[in-house]
Amino acid sequence: MFLTYSISLWGLWLVGLTVVLQGIIAAVAHRRQSRYVPGKVDDNLSHDSFVFRSHRTFQNSLENLTPFLIPALLAMFVGVDPTTLSIIVWIFALSRLLHMCLYYAIATEKNPSPRSYFYGIGLLATLSLYIVTALGLLG
Repeated sequence: MFLTYSISLWGLWLVGLTVVLQGIIAAVAHRRQSRYVPGKVDDNLSHDSFVFRSHRTFQNSLENLTPFLIPALLAMFVGVDPTTLSIIVWIFALSRLLHMCLYYAIATEKNPSPRSYFYGIGLLATLSLYIVTALGLLG
């Protein structure tokens, strides 16, 4: 199974690594403030603050990880076509990476912002994953 789904597994590895790096970046940004309380982001901060953006990027990735990871693993167990699964996983992984880069780079309250498009692509990948996994479960 691991060899069959190796491309998908590498994509999931990238997703996990992205989340870990986001956590490190958010922690470093938070601690570089002149005044900070460990574990609490100032409620007065907004998109003009990198501390806020790095925290929200990390939280957003955590919020999207479980709903994607569970059906991705289930898809492997039910035998979803490896090529289909790898395409979906890599679309999700790259969309999350681009979402992160844009969230770090662009301080805007505008919605939709450029990062929103990559959030949407990731969401479509997640919904596609649920569909192909359900079809795999139905046999």
